[in-house]
This record gives sequence, structure tokens and C-alpha cells, in this order.
Amino acid sequence: MNLSELTTDPVHSANRSHGDFFPGRASNHSCPLGWGLNEGLETCILETAVIVLLTVLIISGNLTVIFVFHCAPLLHHYTTSYFIQTMAYADLLVGLSCLVPTLSLLHYPAGVQEPITCQVFSYVISVLKSVSMACLACISVDRYLAITKPLSYNQLVTPCRLRGCISLIWVYSSLVFLPSFFGWGKPGYHGDIFEWCAHAWPTSALFTGFVVCLLYAPAALVVCFTYYHIFRICQQHNREISERRGVVVGIKVFYMLWLPYIIYFLLESSHVLDSPALSFITTWLAISNSFCNCVIYSLSNSVFRLGMRRLSQTMCSFSHCAMFCDIFSIKRITGL
Repeated sequence: MNLSELTTDPVHSANRSHGDFFPGRASNHSCPLGWGLNEGLETCILETAVIVLLTVLIISGNLTVIFVFHCAPLLHHYTTSYFIQTMAYADLLVGLSCLVPTLSLLHYPAGVQEPITCQVFSYVISVLKSVSMACLACISVDRYLAITKPLSYNQLVTPCRLRGCISLIWVYSSLVFLPSFFGWGKPGYHGDIFEWCAHAWPTSALFTGFVVCLLYAPAALVVCFTYYHIFRICQQHNREISERRGVVVGIKVFYMLWLPYIIYFLLESSHVLDSPALSFITTWLAISNSFCNCVIYSLSNSVFRLGMRRLSQTMCSFSHCAMFCDIFSIKRITGL
């Protein structure tokens, strides 16, 4: 092997210089924080660990929620379950979409078409996150109607209307981010794992304001309005403190995870602030809401907890029966 053969493969050289921790990584590929491998391998490893951890939590948590709903028919008669299931499926797809940056960090494909991959990935995960956020707003409206209009609730909230609302959420979220394909702007920083996404696809103040006004701000205001009135009604009627705590926790988590992302999105697109570290942190904070949703809005539901308890008891009884059968078979074989 001559010297020219050793120097004509930059990918191999980059991988060899870093102990082959990221095999197949292209030399022009950067970590989400915007630092190349030559500038901070430890940072890239930390980012990968964060993304992998969130991916595992989101997928496992939402798979559990979907499995409980599938195995507990009683939950299908609960109107909020329509939105919780939709949110769980959307959040599950968010987790599966997070496999793209995870695999890109661990093994970056040299022949990938960055512009197309970046645009499609950013669009898909933006739509899924928006569906999840819209479902949170719909859950708050459903709870508000259940408390403020208990007598007419069954006439207002019907299965047909719920299905229509869910279909409208998917269509509306898909249309809001569609202009990103026509050069209007960048829907978010989810695809910044790709070099083209991070440096050649700028954000637009006009498109950012468009997304915030049509999607993020209405959802945030609806959640704030409905839960504020729910909390007041709980105080007036001396409801249990656990119910009030559930409302407070839901509001705090929603705003803690989404507000930093929305604020930075507005500031960066207006060229007021530009920080790769903040874009990474705020983006993955917002994505982590996909895991928090399955914990807060599922476990705070008494009907869901009942279904999960019954499912756990059923699985435990099956496991005990299987263990007893195994012991009995061993005794029969050994003659004990």
C-alpha cells in the first residue's frame, strides 16, 4: 500500500484518528452542537448519549401506553383516551424519528443526500411534535368541558366529533409546515445533525412567526386558559389536592419544555441570538416532552391506571402459572 492510498480516504483517516468510535462517519459531519470531531469528541459522545437515552425512553414509554390501551377495552369508552392514544402514537413516531440522528451520529452514511434527508426529517418530526402539542390542547379543552358543562358534555363530545377533531389535527399540522419545502423557512433545528441543515438552511423570521402564531401560541394559550379555570373550579369546590397537583404539574412541564424552544426559535430566526448549544438543548427539551406526556397524561388518568393495574395483575398471574407449570413438569420428569 503506497502513500496515495493512505491519504485519499478522508473518512477512513477521520475514523482512525478517533479510535473508530464513530465508524463510517464523513469528515464534514458535525455533532448537533456544531463542533466537529476534531474539536470535541467527548462532546459528541455526550450528545449521542443524551439522544439515545431520550429515544429509548420515548419509545418504551409510549409503547407501554399503546399496549395498555390495546389490552384494556374499558379505556375506549373514555373520551380523553382518543387524544391520549393519538398523542401516544405521535410521540412514538417522534421517538422512532429520533433514530435518524442517533444512527447518523453512530454511523454516518457517506452517500446520503443531505438536503432531502434534512428537509424530510425536519418536516416529519415537526409535524409529529405539533400533533402531540395539539393533542395536549385538546385534552385540556376536553377536561374543561367535562367540568364546566357536565350535563351537556355527552352531547358536545361525541365519538364522531372526536375522530373529526383528530383528523383535523393531523391535516392542520401537516399543512402548517408544508411551506418549508418551498424555501420559505426552516421548521426547527431537529435536522442540524446534518451539515447542510445546520449551515446552509437558515431560519426565517417570517416563517417562524407564521408557525408560532398558527400553532405554538394558540396551543399554549388554550392550555393556559383551560387549566387556569379548571384549577379555579377545583379550589371553589374543594376538590382533592391530588387532582389540583396533576393540573399544576401538567402546566409546569408543558411550559418548561416548550417555552425555551419557542423563545429561542423566535430570537434565532430574528438574528438576535445564535447559539448551537442553545438550539440543541431547547430542541431536545421540547422532544423530551414526548416522554413526559406518556407519564403525566396517562398515569394521571384514573381509568388508565386501573387498566394498567389489571393488565399487570393478568401478566403476573400468567407468569406465576407458567412458573408453577414448569416446576410441576420438572417434578414429573425427575419423579420427585
